[in-house]
Formats: sequence, C-alpha cells, structure tokens
Amino acid sequence: MKTLLLNKEDVGSLIRMDEVIGTVEEAYKAFNSGQVNQPPYTCIHLPPPRGEIDFKLGYCEANEMISMKASSGGFPNNLAEHGVPSGMGTILLFDARTCALVCVMDGSLITGLRTGAAGAVSVKVLARQNARKITSIGTGNQARMQIRAIHEVMKIEEIHAWDHHPENLARYKVDIEREFGIPVVMARSMQAAVEQADILITTTRGKGSLVEAAWIQPGTHIVAMGTDMYGKQELEPEIFRNAKIVNDSTAQCIEKGETWHPLNQNIITQADIHAEIGEILLGQKPGRETDHEITIFDSTGMAIQDNTTAAKIYRNAIASHTGTTFEFIQ
Repeated sequence: MKTLLLNKEDVGSLIRMDEVIGTVEEAYKAFNSGQVNQPPYTCIHLPPPRGEIDFKLGYCEANEMISMKASSGGFPNNLAEHGVPSGMGTILLFDARTCALVCVMDGSLITGLRTGAAGAVSVKVLARQNARKITSIGTGNQARMQIRAIHEVMKIEEIHAWDHHPENLARYKVDIEREFGIPVVMARSMQAAVEQADILITTTRGKGSLVEAAWIQPGTHIVAMGTDMYGKQELEPEIFRNAKIVNDSTAQCIEKGETWHPLNQNIITQADIHAEIGEILLGQKPGRETDHEITIFDSTGMAIQDNTTAAKIYRNAIASHTGTTFEFIQ
C-alpha cells in the first residue's frame, strides 16, 4: 500500500480559501450531527527554553477519515541551533475503514487557513447584511488570514486596525492595501478602532489590555480568536451580558475560551449561550435576528476542522497527481 506525502508547497497549491470555508462548514455541521469523535487534545510541555507540542485527534463519519495533528510552538532557539522553525505542524490521515495511513502532510498552513475560514463562516450567519467595516485588534498572520477569508464572503470597504507595536501596524497597512486594495486606517487607540467596527476581529495573544464593553456599538459582530487556552483573554466579560453568544464547541469554550471569563464571574450562565455554530448552520437555531443585537463567535478551534480540511487537500492531491508516494505498509 502506498502513502502520500505532501510538503508545505504541495498543501498551499492544493486548496483555495473558498474551499477551506466549505470544509469548515462541513466540520461544524458534522460535529452537531453526531458524526464526529473528537477526544480532548493532549499536550506535552517540555523543559524551558523549549515550548510545547499538542496532539489533536478527530474522526469524521461523513468522510471516513481519522486525523491526527501534531503542532509545536515556543521553541525560540530552533532556527539558530537546528535550522527549523520555532513552531511546526504535521497531519496524519488514516482511512477509517482500515486504519491504514493514507497521507502525511505539512500542517503549518492548515491551522491558519481553517482558523481564518472559521471567522468567515461566523460572518455569514452572525454579521449584519449591511456590514462593511472591519476592525482588527492584532495585525499578525491570523489577522491577515481573517481578512483573506472574510473577503470571500462579504464586501469589505474599510479596515480599522490597532496593534501594541506601531511598526507591525504600519506593515499590516502596507500589506493589506497591496493585497486587497482595501483602505486600512491605523487607529490612534484600541478604543478608536473598536468604535468603528461592524465586525470586530481579535487575534492577539490574549494577555494584553482588553476590549471594553462601552466601546462596542449595537449591531457589532465579534470574532474572538485569540483565547484558546486557560489564562488568555481579549474581551471584557461584561460584553457577554446582553450579547448573543455562539461557540464552536461549548465544551471547549467554557473551559479555555473567551466564554470562560463571564461564566467565572457569574455574568452569564451556560443557559445564556445561544448555540454552537453548527446548530445554526443546520437550521436548528437562528443566527442573527436583528440589526441591533451584538453577536459573539468564540472559537477555540477543533480537530474536526483539521480533519475535513486535510481530507479535502488529500482528495485534491489524488485528483491532480500531486505529492510523493512511499511504501509504508508492505
């Protein structure tokens, strides 16, 4: 039996952002249709100055694929001492009918792609139809990926951006305006940026100053992406009090997502969480219902998103004869 090997360049050439948005919708629907087995992820913390490596597993009944993603991060000496990046990712795909290993692929791009696509999916069902202005708090790689994905599902007329580091903000403005031709306003403060938002995207490391409730305008949709583990936070918990709260996985979000903070402070209860996004996509619960409500999509990321995206890349590779095969099982 032959196993397919796909490197980073292969992966990047095998899928478009609109396809990733489709695979993420597929993942959310499968999750809320009882077609997913997704155990809690396992993390190994290594002695300093090294970081950690996470292992995320998922099985999707719809595509009969089992995925395992290994993601490392926080290895500052890697490049100088070993000639490899400080963070890396690898995905293994197994045919669930036999559990044979069918593909090994680079996973560094997939995490960024499917996280960006998750924000776009939330915009489709939770943002106002007349939303045109985006505010980006944070200007790193994921902030850019969010724009690439959301650009696929709505017309963006203006971006207001803020970052702790002015040089990063200036670089973001140049890059986004060159790539999309969308004007970027470099805000003088976080508050000034947030007050302009039809859609607010937060993609910081989640340990800096918080977006305050008083800055959020009626009708804003918030895409909260930076809080994905205990100890991180981007939003003042008071924002949740009168908002429509939507999670990717409620079990994860109440444990390590942005939703944990208002729960911990008794600002909301679990009964105040409106839905998981898959329930909205399946028509089981409504999305946005008025132009005035504040909506929050709290995403911690799920293994099933890696699964459906990697499976699509694998199918595209087979169809286009891309990659290298090797004999793994004799």
